[in-house]
Amino acid sequence: MSLQIFGDYLVAGLMLGMIYALVALGFSLFFGVLDVIQFAHGDILMVGAFAALTTYHGLAAVGVTAAWAQLTLMLLVSLSVTALLGALVAKYLVLPLKKAPPLNTLLLTLMLGMVLRELIRLFYPDGSNSQLFPHLLPGGLFHAGALSVNAGTALLLITGAVLIVGVHLLVTRTKLGLAIRAVAQDSETARVMGINFQWIVLFTFGLGSALAAIAGMMAGLYYNEINFNMGLLLGVIGFSAAVLGGLTNLYGAILGGFLFAAMQTIGTIVLPMIGPGIPSAYKDVFSFAAVILLLAWKPSGLLPERFSERV
Repeated sequence: MSLQIFGDYLVAGLMLGMIYALVALGFSLFFGVLDVIQFAHGDILMVGAFAALTTYHGLAAVGVTAAWAQLTLMLLVSLSVTALLGALVAKYLVLPLKKAPPLNTLLLTLMLGMVLRELIRLFYPDGSNSQLFPHLLPGGLFHAGALSVNAGTALLLITGAVLIVGVHLLVTRTKLGLAIRAVAQDSETARVMGINFQWIVLFTFGLGSALAAIAGMMAGLYYNEINFNMGLLLGVIGFSAAVLGGLTNLYGAILGGFLFAAMQTIGTIVLPMIGPGIPSAYKDVFSFAAVILLLAWKPSGLLPERFSERV
């Protein structure tokens, strides 16, 4: 394998890992503050991607053609839609079931995800088919020795890294982050201390959903297409990554996202070598099987401690 081909696989793996890590962060935030699994998370990601695409078509219709303006407004609309949707899910579906069995919340959000997918499939123009996502990132290549990296991909990776660092700083270095960790540690004590429990939950769900929107836009910009079903697989992989890293640990969720992407990339390379009849399309089977083995070894995840313990 040439160095350039190895570099291509490496960059593709990093890109996948960044998308999975952002999705997994949302699952970890939700579970951290409320001990619930929000299984509509992947479909909210899909809604964010379609909101961005709709914004692009609207801007094109009114004559806005500057790529930077289109990308900025697409991002703002996508973030706003998903953050609002995430907060509404928390307020009207999750919080009312706080004292109900956890399976009730899981089932309710699972059904919500199905509703969101079907709404896009049935009512978005040609929604049952894949939609072409605009290519708005800068072209050109960055060269590092024998390696060449697309400028747009590099920008996406840098953006993802900045977001991850931003979430880390928010949670660990701000009063708002202290309030989030306090609620995650003990919600009743946090209320007694004067923390607005509901507002913290709504903010956290909005934040996690906004991260998913960015992941959805990244996927659209990288692959240049989106579809109504994209959130289903990304949601399952993001949840698996969060569990693999440690569902109650933000850093474990990030680690799990990159590990899952690494296993997919390894599967893409190794499976065709094992036998000519084994296509790289089986990479998902390979990666999920690896996750099963890792969880059998570490049932509580690789980094199981709660991020709330860092208060």
